[in-house]
Amino acid sequence: MNYNFFGIAAAATDAAAQPSGGDMMVSMLITFVPVILIFYLFIIRPQKKRDKEDKEMRESLAIGDEIVTIGGIIGIVVRQNEDTIVIETGGDRSKLRIQKTAVKDNITARERAQAEKAAQKSASPLEVAKVSDDEPSEKKEKKNKKN
Repeated sequence: MNYNFFGIAAAATDAAAQPSGGDMMVSMLITFVPVILIFYLFIIRPQKKRDKEDKEMRESLAIGDEIVTIGGIIGIVVRQNEDTIVIETGGDRSKLRIQKTAVKDNITARERAQAEKAAQKSASPLEVAKVSDDEPSEKKEKKNKKN
């Protein structure tokens, strides 16, 4: 009787080292859940946010707004329909009819937003100065009352 003990021992250790079906599933979940979470946080969520902002921008277009199309054409909105707009471009007042989905940027709205931010920033230091000026005078009045 010639037994190969090394072969039997190797087979036993291989069987013990292999995880069962449930363990493999858990290890796959531990690996893929963070990958999917990172993918969602860094790719899907920001893209949805940009799409929502673009949709709001296109819905808020008004006659007289200066826009830029995805093709780089700059024009002023002169007429609107449900899904198309007519823009006036150039000095010869040529008109183009384009789809709203072709609008890349609303220059007028962006300039308004920048002006509002600048107004808020310029107003903030004044309000802070007023508050800081008021505080010492109140302290002086309290000191005068004590004396």
